[in-house]
Amino acid sequence: MRVVTVQRLAELFQMKNLTTQIDLNVREITVSDINRPALQFCGYFEHFTQERVQIVGMVEYAYLQQLDPEVRRKSYEEFLSYDVPCIIFCRGFIPDDEFMEIAVRNNVAVLSTERATSAITAEIIRVLNEELAPCISIHGVLVDVYGEGLLIMGESGIGKSEAALELIRRGHRLVTDDVVEIRRINERTLIGTSPDITRYFIELRGIGIIDVKALYGAECVKEKQSIDLVIKLEDWKKDNEYDRLGLEEEYTEFLGTKVVCHSLPIRPGRNLAVICEAAAVNHRQKKMGYNAAQELYRRVQENLNRGN
Repeated sequence: MRVVTVQRLAELFQMKNLTTQIDLNVREITVSDINRPALQFCGYFEHFTQERVQIVGMVEYAYLQQLDPEVRRKSYEEFLSYDVPCIIFCRGFIPDDEFMEIAVRNNVAVLSTERATSAITAEIIRVLNEELAPCISIHGVLVDVYGEGLLIMGESGIGKSEAALELIRRGHRLVTDDVVEIRRINERTLIGTSPDITRYFIELRGIGIIDVKALYGAECVKEKQSIDLVIKLEDWKKDNEYDRLGLEEEYTEFLGTKVVCHSLPIRPGRNLAVICEAAAVNHRQKKMGYNAAQELYRRVQENLNRGN
């Protein structure tokens, strides 16, 4: 199971740790949802999702301030008895000393941010969805081509890295070479990233390792990219039949999500970078509602009908 530490969350959003006595590295977040504990401060704990990050905004803070001191302390005691990952106070609000004393006693981490409640809530959900998403690692190369995430796959030594290098020289951006970490953000979105150790490096047989960022500049690399299209490189075989029209899409699947996939036979003299560019632009056109294969089919049908 993937987890995110409260320490990492605090660093990502530059939040202030109000409970310095507590080690935020041992406090773990396991779900991407959040909870605003208005009902819990009122004493309703049925269906309380204590595994979620708890966010206190203006409404919750104002409600606590107008409570009778004894009722407020009872509310603090009951709420802070649960093992929540952390509590975040928004808009620069600072909890009172009584709240902090009970939180430290119960080992509950408390953070504070100047950001508005709605804004920080949306950002935390987005980041946690990405950090906690199911993840697999595959062998391939991921390049951003005209905004389309192009995943190039194939057997070792078939020319994936060489194709990626030519695409980089043509102004496109490398995300990762050799190992692609794929995360399923939602039902339709796959995000590809590079392992930290190999980020921005490409291996070229006969030359060795090159640093794309150092050689070609920061504009030629990218940290992450959605995976929109897969190109599978394979050795050309005379007896194989290859799709020449593209009327029907073929798909490959990662983590239960389908991605359009084209099998590309390799022969001497074929410019892989140009073909990959064309595939990316063609895929983009299809998403915008234009399909060249269907247009050709329509024209042929019209011509046949006129002939009849």
